[in-house]
Amino acid sequence: MPGQCVIGLQWGDEAKGKLVDLLTEGQDLVVRYQGGANAGHTVVIGDAVYKLHHVPSGIINAGVLNLIAPGVVINPPTILKEIEMLAERGIDVTDRMRISQRAHVVMPWHVLEDQIWNEILQGDENIGTTLRGIGPCYRDKVGRSFAIRMGDLGQPNFADRVRQVTQFKIASLAGVSSDPVELDAEKIIAEYSDYARRLLPLVADTTRILLDAVDDNKKILFEGAQGSLLDVDHGTYPFVTSSNSSGVGISAGSGVPASFLTKIIGVCKSYSTRVGGGPYPTELDNEIGQHIRDMGNEYGTTTGRPRRCGWFDAVAVRYTRRLGGVTSIALTMLDVLSELEQIQVCTAYELDGEQIDHFPANLEDLRRIKPVYETYPGWQQDVAGARKLDDLPVNAIAYAQHLERLAGCPIEFISVGPDREQTILLDSTHSLSNALNAKTA
Repeated sequence: MPGQCVIGLQWGDEAKGKLVDLLTEGQDLVVRYQGGANAGHTVVIGDAVYKLHHVPSGIINAGVLNLIAPGVVINPPTILKEIEMLAERGIDVTDRMRISQRAHVVMPWHVLEDQIWNEILQGDENIGTTLRGIGPCYRDKVGRSFAIRMGDLGQPNFADRVRQVTQFKIASLAGVSSDPVELDAEKIIAEYSDYARRLLPLVADTTRILLDAVDDNKKILFEGAQGSLLDVDHGTYPFVTSSNSSGVGISAGSGVPASFLTKIIGVCKSYSTRVGGGPYPTELDNEIGQHIRDMGNEYGTTTGRPRRCGWFDAVAVRYTRRLGGVTSIALTMLDVLSELEQIQVCTAYELDGEQIDHFPANLEDLRRIKPVYETYPGWQQDVAGARKLDDLPVNAIAYAQHLERLAGCPIEFISVGPDREQTILLDSTHSLSNALNAKTA
């Protein structure tokens, strides 16, 4: 299977980085194709923990080329810090990573815009921005007039371009900011020229590299960022990210035709979480929600913010599974639920007195819906040491089987902890049904 992709099926933070790292062995290339430094992917190998925001999660594996494609927006100081962190741990990215010359650059005015507009528009419900300039950078990308791409950093007209854009940004922000707008064009030119000196040796035409790899039938693993319910076109708009974070964004962000993809793995937690405002039908704003947050260490990799926690929403996952063309599911964080006596799963919604089984597109409909739950017995047994399906308690297997049925897609992986070794791989001969039957026989 030359073309595989890992995407999140919920609101992000599903532990995609771990799965990408696990699947990297045997791949020729690993590709980040959308998002920016607002993504936080964690890879745990024994005592070593790697927290990555830009660099693809396949970077730990030698012999694999990691690409950052045109759909990603790059914050130079962030990616340089990651490169330095990896170098300190003995991982030299020089021969392992390339950055698209078409990828857009997050500039200081983007961060400033993010902060100013967030302050102006701040209400009871925050859309969830990380204040890292991601949205404004994507806005300039679409607007075209003030965008700067990685390949532009080395062009002779770069300094003049910065002066031009800085002048416009100062004028436009001065009208809305309560404080003086501080953007020094010459300082930005000097700072980003230094970034260019350090990053341009890694910059290349990743689209050509990928299309050549497709022609050569090489094995490519695509790594999605955020989650499908945060997709700018298909998620809980406007409480979304600024890119296509569902399966529909793979081709646009990377430049690889969709026909090349043969396997799409959707990652979802055995419960659900989200960050920031927006409708969240199964949220548990109570002791159970706090218990899940503490057990799962549900605090953002990028921001440290506590995540909202709730029960598994099968309606939402069924929607994103279909949207992304998902062929199998990786169920993560099963260990987090181990102490609960009962576990609930949302199997349908009630909207204005009518039961529905689809995910509403309208934000106000999403606010009004009430989840319809099924309740399952917990297993109250530590599963972190499970390495094969038979190691799991009967109730844990039964719970996973229920989720598989409700999502309408086979579960291929079950994760019981953050380490790459804490992963159970299922195959066609050892299904959830077979394991459950064997345990109850």
